[in-house]
Amino acid sequence: MTISEQQIPDRLKQVTNRIEQVCRQHQQSHPTLLAVSKTRSISEIREMYQLGVTQFGENYLQESLEKQQQLIDCDICWHFIGPIQSNKTRSIAEKFQWVHSVDRLKLANRLSNQRPPQLPELNICLQVNIDNESSKSGFSANEVVDAAKAIAQLPRLRLRGLMCIPEPRDNTHDQRQPFAKMQQLLKQINQQLSANIPPLDSLSMGMSSDIEAAVAEGSTIVRVGTALFGPRSTQSSTT
Repeated sequence: MTISEQQIPDRLKQVTNRIEQVCRQHQQSHPTLLAVSKTRSISEIREMYQLGVTQFGENYLQESLEKQQQLIDCDICWHFIGPIQSNKTRSIAEKFQWVHSVDRLKLANRLSNQRPPQLPELNICLQVNIDNESSKSGFSANEVVDAAKAIAQLPRLRLRGLMCIPEPRDNTHDQRQPFAKMQQLLKQINQQLSANIPPLDSLSMGMSSDIEAAVAEGSTIVRVGTALFGPRSTQSSTT
């Protein structure tokens, strides 16, 4: 057992306590904890699953497909949260229950066309480039409302909400600002959706370093990797 595995129960408790404390303080509902398991071992994922975590997020398709095969005995809900290449959409549409990183209409169309009809609708979130960073993909705040109205009509998909990865900020007060904008965008979209479309109910926002700010602003899914599993050799801005 690795050091990180030995620490997993304590890390999970620490993250859960952080979330519960801010929920009480701001009178928010408890968000879903999405364990970001990219680059993590099968034994680490099993350890987390045995502790009651059932939602896992992956960034790399091939790595994730191999994990899914090895963990087929576990009742895991798999979320794809990484950048999506057009030639990978079929496997994502077939093998995942959620996709958080839909950042253009073309991808949504491909996922809709390639989702097997015998499976439940694929839950998707639209990625918003909330800080208009040139280095990040995603719909701009000005684009996402019209994009959501179009994508919500696609068959075999269920548009659930929005996702963002804000640029780093130094304190909780400043971290809350982009998350508050996301909450307003979600409300704006819901006001403009057709009456036959279920309202969007999900905000995928908050990572190891800004959980408190995200939950305070109404996050419904927090994507946590490092705080749960410990540091990895190559850090990424998606957990």
